[in-house]
Amino acid sequence: MVNVKKLIKDIIYISAKYSARALYVVGSYIIPPNKNVIFFESSNGRNYTGNPRYVYEEILNQGLGDELTCVWSLVHTSTEIPGNPKKVKRSFFKFLYYSLRSGAWIIDSRHLYYLRKNKNTKYIQTWHGTPFKKLGLDMDVLDMSGNTDVERYREDFKRNTKEWQYLLSQNEYSSEIFRKAFDFKGEMLEIGYPRNDILFEKNNEADIAEIKEKLNIPKNKKVILYAPTWRDNQYSKAGEYKFASAMDFDALYEKFKDDFTLIVKFHYLVKDKSIDWSKYDDFIMECDEEWDIQELYLISDIMITDYSSVMFDYAILKRPMIYFTYDIEDYTNNVRSFYFDIFEEAPGPKVETNEELIDLLNDFDINSYNDEFGEKYRKFNEKYNQFDDGTASKKVVELIKGN
Repeated sequence: MVNVKKLIKDIIYISAKYSARALYVVGSYIIPPNKNVIFFESSNGRNYTGNPRYVYEEILNQGLGDELTCVWSLVHTSTEIPGNPKKVKRSFFKFLYYSLRSGAWIIDSRHLYYLRKNKNTKYIQTWHGTPFKKLGLDMDVLDMSGNTDVERYREDFKRNTKEWQYLLSQNEYSSEIFRKAFDFKGEMLEIGYPRNDILFEKNNEADIAEIKEKLNIPKNKKVILYAPTWRDNQYSKAGEYKFASAMDFDALYEKFKDDFTLIVKFHYLVKDKSIDWSKYDDFIMECDEEWDIQELYLISDIMITDYSSVMFDYAILKRPMIYFTYDIEDYTNNVRSFYFDIFEEAPGPKVETNEELIDLLNDFDINSYNDEFGEKYRKFNEKYNQFDDGTASKKVVELIKGN
């Protein structure tokens, strides 16, 4: 039986959406940008995190909140944001209006394909990490939410990046990859990432204790952060991916529940989270989507990851990393290929089974770790955190303020 109410609701929604886009095309010719209106979007509007967040907070720190009108694009406008920004629902009327009215866009992922940037609007694309997995025009394998048309994907990507005026980079390696993979013709800002400024400013006992208290993290245990990447070919529907992991949480719980707190941080694209964490009470903490991963870096004693670019940012803290690569053969053959052999440079051990992971954690010794990986860590940081120095947010705000 047809659900009439739902059908009417869907018709109204679709009609409103396409009416808004038609008006948007007209508005793009008649609405001039205002240099004091700044448009922010992080993780496709899913949350208030990342580089855009820290640029925005620098605006507040400099007391520019009254001088500049800051607009946040959000999937859920109930998202809490400090200060007094305008919060607009992504893809709706106010969102479209302010995308035209803004004198600067601060975005960390590709923008919606139908947005139009005025020639006088500064587009500062912060991106969201140093590339390890192939991306953009360099991708030779594609299975993303069932989309396998790599040529179409490349063309869509190229149309998007054509609008980017400025692009942030945290090292020369990234700059080179970005220019090629994004076909980027604009100005490369080799200043590091704004989101990493906090890793310089708050890497101290007092601030770490404050973050733990805010997030209700036990203070009497060591903290392990588990931050895996998403798998392009494991999804529930387009744009929403499943939590994919072969980690034996039962075994970890039995072995380490008295000594560690394990924080599981999902990639922002992961929506299908079917694991019941309640049975691991007092051991595993599932992150709230709004928890900022930079703060999780600061409170973590060890990070476990896989093929995620989190490894580059976390390295700034010079703390132990473990690479849990249970599916490396399948991943490299069927999901993504890599730009380089990370395990030639990785400042931490690689394990492929739960038994190896548990043995490693059980016998973990920080002095032995430093003896084995200290020199690799130094070289890793010199190459991949070359431009991060804790001042990136200030530099972006200066660009926004400039004529």
